[in-house]
Amino acid sequence: MGKVMEIVHTPVLLEETLQYLAPRGRDELMVDATMGEGGHSAAFLSRFPDLKVIGIDADSAIQAIAKERLREFGDRLHFYTGWSQAFFAEYPAELKRPDTILADLGVSLFHYEKSGRGFSFRSDEQLDMRLDVSGGTSAAELVARLPEKELADLLYNNAGERYSRRIARAITGERQQGTITTTAALAQLVEQAVPASYRHGPIHPATRTFQALRIAVNGELSRLPDLLEGALRVLEPGGRLGIISFHSLEDRIVKNFFRTKNKDCTCPPEAPICRCEGRRSVNILTRKGVAPTDEEIERNSPSRSARLRVVEKVLDEDGQ
Repeated sequence: MGKVMEIVHTPVLLEETLQYLAPRGRDELMVDATMGEGGHSAAFLSRFPDLKVIGIDADSAIQAIAKERLREFGDRLHFYTGWSQAFFAEYPAELKRPDTILADLGVSLFHYEKSGRGFSFRSDEQLDMRLDVSGGTSAAELVARLPEKELADLLYNNAGERYSRRIARAITGERQQGTITTTAALAQLVEQAVPASYRHGPIHPATRTFQALRIAVNGELSRLPDLLEGALRVLEPGGRLGIISFHSLEDRIVKNFFRTKNKDCTCPPEAPICRCEGRRSVNILTRKGVAPTDEEIERNSPSRSARLRVVEKVLDEDGQ
């Protein structure tokens, strides 16, 4: 079994995802746009024997685990290493268009527990947080160089950190004495910067700071609109697009994108008559989003904030 035994992530909303995104015909193609350790793909490939899957991930280390885990499915499975929005932007015209696209936007438990890249402060690790370590800016670099106001804005906008200004002030003060390069150093600094009452709340006082930096490092919010646009563009009319989000900022982007694509008219409200000649390009299948059951939350606590939203594509936006 080897690496298969190292799998630590449990896919969320699995049965609900299988239900909404089950193939509607034979020999269909699915794109797992954020494959991770391959939990969702394994379930789809096992349950639907003639389904083919393209698996995408920006992290080559976690993709290696998925390749080992899914090896039994042979040529029914192909891999792409990189960001999903780049894959969709470069989608070859000669390739069959996908009938189903799934994107689970959550960060895998692998990254928190096995990657050693500083996603969690439970272990003292280098402050990196990059999913793709071949490029980009690490969390340590952001902490070292962002001006105090920009750092405070990042903490507030990405995670709703109420003490963002105090934390940013503490970070910029500390880095004048030396660099902040480890998770323990940053977590301790945040803990000392916030009021005592905040230190004893329901979550660790550094939780939102780490979330905000992770979102910034990996462009989780900035990449999402291009991922959604690209996925919907290449999806076969009649196909389904499912997105699993884990925090309100992501979910709001997904919900608003789907609502816009569900409108027949996109003219501004003050326009006296419709001039856009628009037609809705999707039908929304999950009006309020699908939340995990109490049983799933009890089995897998990270699922508690998950929301699944699914649309079915009606037509391409050029009317075809």
